Amino acid sequence: MQSVKEKVYVWPFYSRIVHWLIVFSFLSSFFTAFFHNYFTIHITLGYIFGLTLVFRLIWGFIGPEYSLFKNFKFSLESLKDYFKEKITNRWRKIHPGHNAASSWFTLIVLGLGIFIVLSGMMLYGIQEGSGLFASLNTAYFSFSIVMSTLHTTVSYLLLFWALIHIAGVLIEQFYHRTQMVFAMLTGYKNTIGHDSILTKAQAIFAVTSLLGITTLCYVLLHDDDNLLVKSIFERRDYSKENSAFFQKCSKCHKNYPPFMLPEESWEKLMDGLDNHFGERITENNITKSEQMDIKAYLIANSAEHSTHKLAYKTRISLGEMRPLSITKAPYWRKAHSHLSPEIFKSPLVKDKSNCFVCHKNFEYGIFDNRLIHIP
Repeated sequence: MQSVKEKVYVWPFYSRIVHWLIVFSFLSSFFTAFFHNYFTIHITLGYIFGLTLVFRLIWGFIGPEYSLFKNFKFSLESLKDYFKEKITNRWRKIHPGHNAASSWFTLIVLGLGIFIVLSGMMLYGIQEGSGLFASLNTAYFSFSIVMSTLHTTVSYLLLFWALIHIAGVLIEQFYHRTQMVFAMLTGYKNTIGHDSILTKAQAIFAVTSLLGITTLCYVLLHDDDNLLVKSIFERRDYSKENSAFFQKCSKCHKNYPPFMLPEESWEKLMDGLDNHFGERITENNITKSEQMDIKAYLIANSAEHSTHKLAYKTRISLGEMRPLSITKAPYWRKAHSHLSPEIFKSPLVKDKSNCFVCHKNFEYGIFDNRLIHIP
């Protein structure tokens, strides 16, 4: 029988690794969400966060003694007693495993975290037309704003609870002097109990899981065509869809996808070719029949007829506006508000309308956050 110690090995190496993976993946995915050019990293970190949560969930049933849910303190009475003792007894002895507060916090992280990951995957499918739920895009793309709100709100809620947890740990460290900060670094707690021992089966499961997470991370960062990020939107061949649009328009600039503007904008643009952004387009440039053909094609493939995120969000943001350029759309301005104006004046970009510099394959109808590269 193991002897009782006053310095207990509570958290084995793999428990600590998973703990810090959960912390790192959540916080990193949270903050990378604010930058479009880090979207691939955001998606990758989101999947890592989800897998580590699944690991922790399973670990709660098959892991070492102090990680098991059956040893957690979930009763409200235990929670009340914990805070009462914490307030009245500065030098109390701490529990070797999860106390009532950390038991509930673990439950909160698992519950909110799994919701965040699943809602993120559904948002990725509904809004971006990518990933495991990409098939939902066509039927439910109009719910993308609702799903985005849910995903964002719960993410902020988990961040709030994480800050509460950090505050509690710091109080333990500096007020109660329990060395709690170092417990998840060394694995040891200054308390009375028995050391946690990892079985061979538990170690094999942990190593296999961590190798799987590492492999997934590599695949997500290096393979654009895997099932978890694959898009239903493929490169469009405008030369086959409408030869007049492809040949005539591309003489002066790359082809802008028709879904970027609503019907009335294309109508105004095609009806005003005598002043086409400072240029006069005549029948010598594009014949009347070609103009009509291009106009009909643009209207048939406009924002109203697309489930692309760019099409939907641009159309929603416009309201009654019908500009000739996407740079006039409130959605465009909001999406680019974090960029320095100097970027658009650089020799490589030159103008706000030069979408093709930052958005790879935009001239083929591809609008994917993973392909954004800001020079």
